[in-house]
Amino acid sequence: MIPRYLVLKERIEAELADIDRAAEKAAQAYEAAERGGPDQAFFLDSVAMNLHSFYNAVERILELLSRELDGGLPTGPAWHRDLLTQMALQVGGVRPPVLREKTAASLGEYLRFRHLVRNLYTWNFQGDKLAELVTRLDGVLSDLKADLAGFGRYLVAASRADETPD
Repeated sequence: MIPRYLVLKERIEAELADIDRAAEKAAQAYEAAERGGPDQAFFLDSVAMNLHSFYNAVERILELLSRELDGGLPTGPAWHRDLLTQMALQVGGVRPPVLREKTAASLGEYLRFRHLVRNLYTWNFQGDKLAELVTRLDGVLSDLKADLAGFGRYLVAASRADETPD
């Protein structure tokens, strides 16, 4: 038994709880913003911050896997984007892809939005972009969970790589 693979699987599952929480809060805040009223701008700020948290939690998983399985994180000014690309690659003799290309491309939109959140004032966010990201969130989350569940099965199998068959 190789326990580190099972530990990775458990850490992914723990992080998924935070991802779910951020997605749910973003959706709830968007619903409240759609009702309008004097607090609409504050609800939209909450949407933006929770979308930011959503991608942060996704990236924590990807960073963990990159460090533990791929030998480290990408470097350079585009390392965040490179990490996402790397997770869609099969690394021969090391691991299968963590994400399908479709999932990685969808997550790329949330990465770009997170960059905006970090570099703009909240009053510069466009409501239609927030609406698009929130509307697509359930599908992206479903794809992400499916990809990570598949990778979790790989980790379980890898944890048994040193066992001899009966």
